[in-house]
Amino acid sequence: MVLSVQAGRVIGLVGMPGMGLTRVGLSLLAEASRIAPVAYVDVRGWFHPPAAWEAGIDPERLVVVRNRDRLQWSRVTAALLEGMAAVYAEVPDRVPDQILRRLAALTRSRRAALVLRPLSGDLPSGVAYLRVRGREVVWDGADDGHGRLLRRRLILEVSGKNLPEQVIEVEDDGTLLSVPRSMPVPSVG
Repeated sequence: MVLSVQAGRVIGLVGMPGMGLTRVGLSLLAEASRIAPVAYVDVRGWFHPPAAWEAGIDPERLVVVRNRDRLQWSRVTAALLEGMAAVYAEVPDRVPDQILRRLAALTRSRRAALVLRPLSGDLPSGVAYLRVRGREVVWDGADDGHGRLLRRRLILEVSGKNLPEQVIEVEDDGTLLSVPRSMPVPSVG
């Protein structure tokens, strides 16, 4: 995988539901789960643990916290950042920018890794070190509605601090398929 979490850094996953971003986010946590426990903050109540295991997360090192309360969300996420190597957090609607900036500062000070997935909209400027936006989902194998699905490819726009925007193509699990020749592969891992 070309994308990876780093201690003290925030990655933002932005895009419509169905773009494969949750799967990419889980894949980002997989490497960290080999070393220490990781957490998933589930706002929608949709999280399915086998999806994390398929993405490579060690089941013994995954903590899932279901929290639909927008007002407590930041406290829950902050508490997890205090003790976890990496946290994936769905961001509820209408979370104030200052709260997201505080979580980013806490991530840096605690040397944790944070993956934020807003349920709608975008993250405020400067919160994420790396921003991954879902652009397109391509299904292979079911031509004209016949046959069977072979795989799902995700077209993502990746940009960040000191990294010009580039388009990458990944498998459903986050494995890199292609990067345009004119663009360097980001060194984020």
